[in-house]
Amino acid sequence: MKKLRWQIFVVIITLILVGILLLSQQPVIQTILSQPTSGGVYTEALIGSMSRFNPLLDRNNAPDRDVDRLLFSGLIRFDSRGMPLPDLAEAWGTSQDGMIYNFSIRPNAFWHDGEAVTTDDVIFTIDLIKSNISFYPQDVKALWDEVEIKRLNEKTMQFRLPEPFVPFLDYLTFGILPQHLLGTIPADQILNAAFNLNPIGSGPYQFDHLLVENGQITGTVLTLAPNYYGQKPYIPQVVFRYYPSSATALDAYQQGEVMGISQITSGILDDALLEENLSLYTSRRPELSLIFFNLNNGEVPFFQDSAFRKALLTGLNRQRMINQLLRGQAIPADGPILPGSWAYYDGVESIAYDSESAISILKKEGYIIPPEGGEVRAKDGQFLSFTLLHPDDALHTALAEYIQQDWAKLGVEVKLQAMPYEQLIYENLTNRQYEAALVDLNLSYTPDPDPYPFWHQAEATGGQNYAQWDNRPASEYLERARITADIDARARLYRNFQVIFAQELPALPLYFPTYTFGVDARVYGVQAAPLYDTSDRLNSIAAWHLLTRRSLEATPTP
Repeated sequence: MKKLRWQIFVVIITLILVGILLLSQQPVIQTILSQPTSGGVYTEALIGSMSRFNPLLDRNNAPDRDVDRLLFSGLIRFDSRGMPLPDLAEAWGTSQDGMIYNFSIRPNAFWHDGEAVTTDDVIFTIDLIKSNISFYPQDVKALWDEVEIKRLNEKTMQFRLPEPFVPFLDYLTFGILPQHLLGTIPADQILNAAFNLNPIGSGPYQFDHLLVENGQITGTVLTLAPNYYGQKPYIPQVVFRYYPSSATALDAYQQGEVMGISQITSGILDDALLEENLSLYTSRRPELSLIFFNLNNGEVPFFQDSAFRKALLTGLNRQRMINQLLRGQAIPADGPILPGSWAYYDGVESIAYDSESAISILKKEGYIIPPEGGEVRAKDGQFLSFTLLHPDDALHTALAEYIQQDWAKLGVEVKLQAMPYEQLIYENLTNRQYEAALVDLNLSYTPDPDPYPFWHQAEATGGQNYAQWDNRPASEYLERARITADIDARARLYRNFQVIFAQELPALPLYFPTYTFGVDARVYGVQAAPLYDTSDRLNSIAAWHLLTRRSLEATPTP
């Protein structure tokens, strides 16, 4: 019995010790992760119709640019901040004087038909850009006429500029075309070439076939390019379907025909917000709405007074315009450089609406304000009255009327004159025959900010400095920024320029409009970044995925 009791005691002690050890140990939790995996089909509604799949011919048709973005590649591309990244070119270098650029094409860059991409393709495409069939603007063609292009071998080439010009990289994002397929076709026949309906590119997706119903092209099917040099997308097939309006595109989403809508316009915004499974993504567009003043017009000498211009901006309720006329789809602007750009400086003064402060500025500067109200007079007794030109569409007309109402509160009379947009730009602004003008600056395709064309002294006569702003320090900063390769030094130069602009206000920046698109919540990895073209929303498509797989975390978490 004594021996048995001793054995029971040993067992009890052992169990107690084991229990203490077990209680002292925390459980090991092994995290299960969801990782993207390949599979599925993504279908998106494009607003508009298909014309030609050719990057030389797509500048006037957004649906074509969306498709071409996935089919073709350029030498380089830009990220959302406007920083250059390698694309077909794996590397490039610049001479110390900033006049020579050497580029090296990736050895594993191939066309979708298996042929290698070479420098001959790049030179062939540039020759087409300079030709009459290209839809590129004349200033781009003129630049390429000045550039000496040298083929070093099949994979390396050189560009020699007549003078240093750092924004030159902007001009190298064009989609490259295959010489071996188009080189034998006369340039004037490329516009109607069969290639434009059955394209061969070098991008992440390749053309598969068109969708045709009742003799009409209703969609385009793309599949993964097996020989693509970059990151392979997770989605093996992308289908674009064409719809005449955003409303019909939204209806197609509601009917389950598509998973995405290329543009959510203000007309369908409320209905789109009611769709629980439709995620909306909003990005800054590459546009700036502003009011130009003719600073060299003797009929309105008060425009030359920077304090008067500041009073006008202070008395302008821009947020009301954005909320009521643009449905909140814009960002108030404080300067001429796009927010989100590496060159944007957020330290400049942001002028909020305050009509009383605006009147105080005028009084302080000696403007004559009648105590009983009415029109304000300048120091020389001239009434503050001028004509504001504006485009004759509904939005700009409503904006002009809001401006007129706000400035009437300051005692400033604004007479409105509507006209076709092209007439306003190419006749009145170009010939400097205006007093004030409400316009939109389209900054598409220019990730490099380079405000030189609109604000440098040299552009005041015959150029795009429509305000005829004559400020030597600001011009010097713009000159140096064009020839300074160091990105940090350029950022400082543009910061100084923006500070002067905010102090002088040669024009009144109103807002940067935004762009909204919709993608079903079942699509993961979608990002909304600042745009330099609306097709940039597809830049991150390699990360989009419909399917995920579960995997254990490599290192268990205790």
